[in-house]
Amino acid sequence: MFKHNLILTIRNFKRFKSSFFINLFGLSTGLACTMLIYLWVLDEVNTDKYHANDERLFQVMEHQQYAENIMTTWSTPGILAEALKEEFPDIEYAATTTWVNKMTLTYEDKNLKAEGWYTGSDFFNIFSYDLLEGDTDQVLLDKNKIVISDALALKIFGTTEELIGKSLQLNHDESFLISGIYKKMPASSSTIFDFVIPFEKFKEANEWVTRWGNNGPRTYVTINPGVEADEVTNKIAEFVKTKNEGSNVSLFLKKYSDNYLYGRYENGHLTGGRIEYVKLFSIIAVFILLIACINFMNLSTARASRRAKEVGIKKAVGAPKSTIITQYMTESLIMSLISFVTSIVIVYLFLPQFNDITGKEISTAFGLNILSVFFGLTIFTGIISGSYPAIYLSSFTIVKVLKGDMKGTLAELWARKGLVVFQFTLSIILIVSVLVIYKQIDYVQSKSLGYNKDNMIYFSQEGKVEKNVETFLTQLKSIPGIVSATSTGHTLLNRNNNTSGLEWEGKDPDANILFENVRTNYGIFETLGMEFKEGRPFSRAFSTDTTKIIFNEAAIKAMNLENPIGQTITLWEENKMEIIGVVKDFHFQSLHNEVKPLFFILAPENTWHIMARIQAGIEKQTLAELKTFYEDFNAGFAFEFEFMDETYKAHYAAEQRVSTLSRYFAGMAIAISCLGLFGLASFTAERRQKEIGIRKVLGSSVMNIVYLLSSDFTKLVGLSILLALPISYYLISDWLDQFAFRISLEAWFFIGAGCLSLLIAWLTVGSQALRAAHVNPAECLRDE
Repeated sequence: MFKHNLILTIRNFKRFKSSFFINLFGLSTGLACTMLIYLWVLDEVNTDKYHANDERLFQVMEHQQYAENIMTTWSTPGILAEALKEEFPDIEYAATTTWVNKMTLTYEDKNLKAEGWYTGSDFFNIFSYDLLEGDTDQVLLDKNKIVISDALALKIFGTTEELIGKSLQLNHDESFLISGIYKKMPASSSTIFDFVIPFEKFKEANEWVTRWGNNGPRTYVTINPGVEADEVTNKIAEFVKTKNEGSNVSLFLKKYSDNYLYGRYENGHLTGGRIEYVKLFSIIAVFILLIACINFMNLSTARASRRAKEVGIKKAVGAPKSTIITQYMTESLIMSLISFVTSIVIVYLFLPQFNDITGKEISTAFGLNILSVFFGLTIFTGIISGSYPAIYLSSFTIVKVLKGDMKGTLAELWARKGLVVFQFTLSIILIVSVLVIYKQIDYVQSKSLGYNKDNMIYFSQEGKVEKNVETFLTQLKSIPGIVSATSTGHTLLNRNNNTSGLEWEGKDPDANILFENVRTNYGIFETLGMEFKEGRPFSRAFSTDTTKIIFNEAAIKAMNLENPIGQTITLWEENKMEIIGVVKDFHFQSLHNEVKPLFFILAPENTWHIMARIQAGIEKQTLAELKTFYEDFNAGFAFEFEFMDETYKAHYAAEQRVSTLSRYFAGMAIAISCLGLFGLASFTAERRQKEIGIRKVLGSSVMNIVYLLSSDFTKLVGLSILLALPISYYLISDWLDQFAFRISLEAWFFIGAGCLSLLIAWLTVGSQALRAAHVNPAECLRDE
């Protein structure tokens, strides 16, 4: 029976070549898109889940209560980890970590920049970073030891063997002995670093981390087997308050591997994160596959009249309904399997480009598990695609079929037209989404931030630059092409340092306001092009400006100050600071966030970034001279810098990738939908060939014929537009709500998407209608 069905299937593929290729393209493209999305989703959901202690590995996070809301942060006191391990038996291991700016590592005459972490001694017991050399319990016990990755070892030494005990110098300052080599993190890790130094070394140089009132480092723990995380959260929730009277902090445990997908909090409540994009693309994958399946269903049922006699004769000679269903399901499954092979080839061909767009490292070496999922998806697609046509064709009545009395039923009409409406509704939703996402990303990347980020570079202070900032800046400004330069303790591209330790006259005793703290040098406002609402910037003409403070508008509003210039505030209980200026609000976070209260204080000795504006048009020459100057001034340190506008765009890397992927997948969905529409229009024109010939003989014009064939499809697409627009409005409004600053949803977004889909449908159907309208009536009316 299978052989018989296979022969019939091959014959039908040969007989209806146009339908075969339309279905092959639609199904294989739909499957390929779905497979690519599946690979991306799989990579996302498996990020950070490779640690052996995944189920017991948690990050300790804080809810901080302020005047109007709760801020959730990963920053914790630097001594929290050791205290938790000591006082709570449920905690097995605990480690404090903090990120290290890029440092220059030196071995003999080789200098190399690398990124690292300061970490607690339990670090390698908590995380599954495989040690190739060294003992997990010992490698971080000595504060003068360093553990490096195998990748870094190869760059410096050319080998990973016999390196224990060798000395590396950091920033040409301190020497550390290698105590271990760990294997480079897998691609599924959200965190990549090149070396690890004991946190005790950081604590030695930064006394502030030993105070319970200060935050900054991160704390990670593993809990004992059998212990529930909620139980531990309840026990540690008020722990910081017992150590620091008046603290506004509540601790809680967050599963480490959940942070990647579930990282956004609003007023103390988890509201989402990257998981929203995982859900979005999963839905898009379903949409695309459904659209491809609908094409198959529609073309199969539309051509039913051609196969009606075949069904009638089989029934007449005694074939049961199940046999006919089996035949058409076999046909559908074979089509799906052919599409499966084609889609695998497409995935292999386009995966490198897909990785470039998504920033992933998905391998083409698919394992058996992934191939099994793909195969299962293919079988499922074949069953879904073939089920309705098989049931529909097998339900034909023998007498009506053999008499040629095959009038379409109302149910059949509704089913076929309903499927067309459904797939175009999905396509229009995708068009609207792509348009709005593109406009929002363009808006956030081009919106004025309140300062000029163009042609602005910044780089870290290190070596001689760190010790001689003023000398370096003076010489830097003399380089042709350097418009202005300054130093700052803040990148102005995210929250770096904040405090609630301000007091002022008239402050509400219950108010607890968090201020971003920017330590800076002279010239910061002039270099960045910031505008003042009132007052003045820091100036060398005033010798006492180190006791002055400048706020942004949001801070003055939060403090409820009138006529702030000249008023005195108290910073950190002992520093009396006079307000000399109010700078206009500017964005120092992404546009997902409202502008927060912020202040500037003059502290040239506490800055760690250099900012410089380069003259437009001669950037290349200026950077070349700056590199030469820097490496002469700071011998042994490589010159590495970043453009501020490029770093700012990185805030929206996820949205940018969503925008790009959405365009591709929406384009594919529309192409598959139009391909199905093309097939249906072609079949409709063929079926009505004699009618067209009679109408032409009776005087109908080409345009009349085109209108006749296009009107039904136009109505279907029009109905799709009416259904899609309110749905798309709801969905895209929900996505825009994650931005504090967003575009307005204008009518033309939806009208434009509707008109575009209608135009695409007209071009698709119209091409077939025009072809049919130009057929010679004599050919149409010739009797068989």
